[in-house]
Amino acid sequence: MTERTESGVRLVILLAIAAMAGAAAFTHVHDLSVAHGQPNWIGWANAVAVELMTIYLGLELRARRRAGRPVGLVGSLLVAFALLSLAAQVAEAESSVWGWVVAAVPSLAFLALVKVVLSNAPVTPPAVEPDQPGAYRYEEPAEATEVEPVRPTVPTSPVVSAVLPPRAVQSNRPHVVGIIR
Repeated sequence: MTERTESGVRLVILLAIAAMAGAAAFTHVHDLSVAHGQPNWIGWANAVAVELMTIYLGLELRARRRAGRPVGLVGSLLVAFALLSLAAQVAEAESSVWGWVVAAVPSLAFLALVKVVLSNAPVTPPAVEPDQPGAYRYEEPAEATEVEPVRPTVPTSPVVSAVLPPRAVQSNRPHVVGIIR
């Protein structure tokens, strides 16, 4: 099997499990919300909020890992929303160990896939601080560059043009105006 075909098969499997887990999770969160006094439309709003927040946080976590940014808060929120979804599925299940296990399967399968997908994200290691014990940091020596002195430009007017040579009047070099401290 070629790598491209294998990637396509993995994507189809991921989407199928995500769709089924999403349908089960949406339904359980909706039904639990309605069973506890929320109107039907708020039940769906709760389901959308919980499930899409979980997906968004997974994507945000992956983007932050690629960029080498901190993931602590996003990771904690992802776990919290995933547990909320899982709790809704278990609460809607038959009141037995097997009922809870069977109800938890879609969420657990989806969480396992999210973990696998997120673990494939390249991680940018944080920069080593030079004052850490055992840290070694190599820096290239700076190249010597010649600094050109700043020359003030002279406004062009007939009087100035008559007094100063043309080279000084027509200078189009950028200049720095201001006080240097």
